[in-house]
Amino acid sequence: MTQSVLCAVDISNGDVDVNVLKTAARLADQDGAQLDVVTVLPDFGESWVSGFFQPDFHEKALEDAHKHLVDLCTTVLGAARNDKVRHVVATGTAYREILKTAESASSDLIVIGAHKPDLKDYLLGPNASRVVRHSNASVYVVR
Repeated sequence: MTQSVLCAVDISNGDVDVNVLKTAARLADQDGAQLDVVTVLPDFGESWVSGFFQPDFHEKALEDAHKHLVDLCTTVLGAARNDKVRHVVATGTAYREILKTAESASSDLIVIGAHKPDLKDYLLGPNASRVVRHSNASVYVVR
């Protein structure tokens, strides 16, 4: 029995991940599992790139991303269902942060979307395939 489902979405994708979120909610509801939804912001780190941003840029980006994530969940799942969702905004490399979040939440299942692969995906490996390869939990990939 699944106790925790982690759904990974990219809030910059617009409506592309709506089906991923709906699928994750359906799978969580089937087992009465906790639904966690994560989105990952890129990390500019301490490199020279970070010097181009205001000192509080990261905090503002986290707040904005959290608001967008909550809004997405509310729109797709409804306010009542959204109240039971744990919203997570992480910073770093998408697949690594998804795996870290799944581990810290003790997720039994990760639901992630996959876009149609193109040549660069075969050479670099998309986030979905990296999550599949490295996850200790089961992974459900939504096309």
